[in-house]
Amino acid sequence: MSAWLYRWLPIIFGCHCRSDRSFFWKGRQFPICARCTGELVGILFSPLILVLCGVPDWKLCVILALPLVADGFAQKLTRYESGNLRRLVTGILFGCALAGWIVFSSLQAAQMGFIIGKNLK
Repeated sequence: MSAWLYRWLPIIFGCHCRSDRSFFWKGRQFPICARCTGELVGILFSPLILVLCGVPDWKLCVILALPLVADGFAQKLTRYESGNLRRLVTGILFGCALAGWIVFSSLQAAQMGFIIGKNLK
């Protein structure tokens, strides 16, 4: 299982796997960087959040995604360098937003399909 994670997680997430932006456990680097680890955690915990809080609207998803986007652009455009803890937190928020967008858009598409299907008769 470990070999699979180290091979495929970087590909799935498009991760750069830089050691200076990754967590280490017992001397071994995580298969993906801190930000991608956060995204994975957010995605994995989002079903629990959806059960407890319900389906978010798209505005909340945008708000949850903004910290990652702002942090990423700040690093790209300036000399600012965020730490791994900030990358992890912004990744978790983005992962939750991504899962929320998928659920929200799927429900909207299903609702639209039902409406179109009713009007076909």
